Parts: sequence; C-alpha cells; structure tokens
Amino acid sequence: MNETTTPAAAEGLDGVIYDFVIPPRQPWSHVVKAGEVLRIIDLEGQQAVDFLCYNAADPGDRYSSMNTIKVQGNSYVGKGTVLYTDAGVALFTVVEDTLGRHDTVYGCCSNANNFLRYGVKTTESCYSNFLSELGKHGMDRSAIVSNVNFFMQVPILDDGSAGIAADISPPGGYVDLRAENDVLAVISNCPQMHNPCNAYNPTPIRVIIRTAA
Repeated sequence: MNETTTPAAAEGLDGVIYDFVIPPRQPWSHVVKAGEVLRIIDLEGQQAVDFLCYNAADPGDRYSSMNTIKVQGNSYVGKGTVLYTDAGVALFTVVEDTLGRHDTVYGCCSNANNFLRYGVKTTESCYSNFLSELGKHGMDRSAIVSNVNFFMQVPILDDGSAGIAADISPPGGYVDLRAENDVLAVISNCPQMHNPCNAYNPTPIRVIIRTAA
C-alpha cells in the first residue's frame, strides 16, 4: 500500500486523511495536528514499534518517559495514558488500545547495543532509523531519548530482572493516539532480529491519521 489521502483506504473509519504502510525495518515521521487521531496497527502481529514524539511548535521539548511514568503512576503505556514532554506538555493521549500495555523502559536497539548484548555487528537499528528520520526535521542524536515500544512488553520481576515477552501482540492489534497539541510523531518499524520483540521476522505496520469524531 502506498501513501494515500483517500478516506476509503481505511475501511470502517471516518475522517481518514492519511493512510500508509511502513515497510519492515524502515522509519517514518509525520506531524499530527491537535485533535487528530493517529492509529498504529500491528498488521501481522508481534512487531515492535519504536515511537518518539515532539512538540511540533518546539521540537526541543520532547517526549519524557519519566514524566509520563510518574504522572500516571505506571511503567506501562495503555488506554488513558497521556504522553508528556520534558516541560510537562501533553502530546498524545491513548484513547484506544487492543493490547493493554506497552513498554516504556527498554528504549531502542542500536548498533552498539546489539554488539554489547549479542556480540553481533549490525548496520541497521532503531537508533540509526531515528537518526536518519530526525535529520529530515533538522534534529540530531541529542533528540533521541528513551522511547515507547508499542506492541512490546518487558515484565520486571521481583528480583529486578527484565526481559522481552514473546508472542503477546496478535495480528491486527492497534493503538489510537489523540494529539493534544500539534505533534511530530517519529517511528522506527524495528529491524531487530536478535530477540523475540519481532518474533525474529520484522513485518510491516500501518499508520492512519483521521480527524476527531
């Protein structure tokens, strides 16, 4: 599927203004206007979606995982969660969520991290995807912060150990994010092949933007 602005491209949804399938391993970005809803769909299941967002009016004010976690009192993102910036500006509210909870602590994969964790040298990663995509908006690596990992869960056990849960996101699952301000949304459709976040097989995801009901 190519990018389209045809409402019929998103069956069953009203007010669609943008509809695009992000290929496996690739980055994407778009400004979502206040009141619009961004839907992210895990088309084939078990595909981690690394997600960053920024105040479009002030891109230096970026998503803060710590503010988001502390305000809601929960380390997972789910329905009702508000994603806040460093300055406490509300960016997105999760208004629908078929999975129930999404990771906020594991961050993104990087070439350096893949070598440290798995002893492999890679040339593609979510970090490199973010760096490439942010460059299109005049931003550099200082804009890459701890991100949300949609459709991925990292249980933290009593002893403090953590690991990526396998087989938790079924095909067709989605999250709806309502923009509370104009927001620059940036995605890396994760290329990771060395842990179960993508079931060792990166697949496409779909993003739809629609006007508020």
